Amino acid sequence: MTDEPLRIGVLGAARIAELSIVGPAHAGGHRLVAVAARDRERAGAFAAAHGVERVADSYAELVADPEIEVVYNPLANSLHGPWNLAALQAGKHVLTEKPSASNAMEAAEVHEAAAKAGTAFMEGFHYLFHPVTLRLHELLSSGELGDLRHVDTMVAMPAPPDSDVRWSLPLAGGALMDLGCYSLHAQRVLAPWAGGAPRLIAARGGERAQAAGIDEWLDADLEFPGGATGTARCHMAHHTFEMSCRVVGSRGEATAVNFVQPHLDDRVVVRTSGGERTEELGRRSSYTYQLDAFASHLRHGTPLVLDADDALTTMRLIDDTYRAAGFPVRPRTVLPAAP
Repeated sequence: MTDEPLRIGVLGAARIAELSIVGPAHAGGHRLVAVAARDRERAGAFAAAHGVERVADSYAELVADPEIEVVYNPLANSLHGPWNLAALQAGKHVLTEKPSASNAMEAAEVHEAAAKAGTAFMEGFHYLFHPVTLRLHELLSSGELGDLRHVDTMVAMPAPPDSDVRWSLPLAGGALMDLGCYSLHAQRVLAPWAGGAPRLIAARGGERAQAAGIDEWLDADLEFPGGATGTARCHMAHHTFEMSCRVVGSRGEATAVNFVQPHLDDRVVVRTSGGERTEELGRRSSYTYQLDAFASHLRHGTPLVLDADDALTTMRLIDDTYRAAGFPVRPRTVLPAAP
């Protein structure tokens, strides 16, 4: 085992990649070997600005590049599944933005491909690696909050422009896909303190005007085997940003003020019979913690808390939630056959 830098290829020149992979790669001493985008000129500008070694002519060329060992996929939701499959079939390790696919059927194919390839596959729920979320879990483990009674997660943002891909059903958009997946996932990972994984009880949502089938907001009610309840909410046309996780126990409660973006607000507010306190857990990027964990797995065999099993379970819950709220499951995109 060595600490040899990861050799990373980036699909697309999305702005999120600056925060989610460029900064973490440089911080960890990893190589950004290549980037590919639909517009080669845009990819060239991205490479020049962020220290990427070269530009690939296409996504397919990047995925096939023998020097690249890790493919990072921040493309539009509809392209997560197809290019995750292509990368796995090429024998690459994959770090993908969430959600891992457009629907559970496609996620199952990604799961199968990961098993066949024998490579690492991780969906980018980066929040899980940050001390803010780890502290919430510690507070439950320590008994300070008592037995888990309720969880409330809310991930909301002001509306992006009408032309944004997140408002497109063919591109697998919607509030639940972009934001609510965090709300659901943050509840799912509380299973160890709740007697097991939650089950969906009910869901409701509102459709975006002039965007048939697209959820502008969606709320889901959950129930855990141990009796705790959960409310997972999301809103993509909210009056402000809100990305909170509140866990309520029999002896107290704790709230992560911004569990999705702790580099902007790292507070955890704890309230018990002994009073209220605010803990600040550090603003190092959760994406950097995430890439550190991925590198540790690839170089030292450290277990991953996120894998293809977890991604498939999350996608099944997303599909079930859409159905319960009266929305269609997101359609998949089939890539054109190579010439």
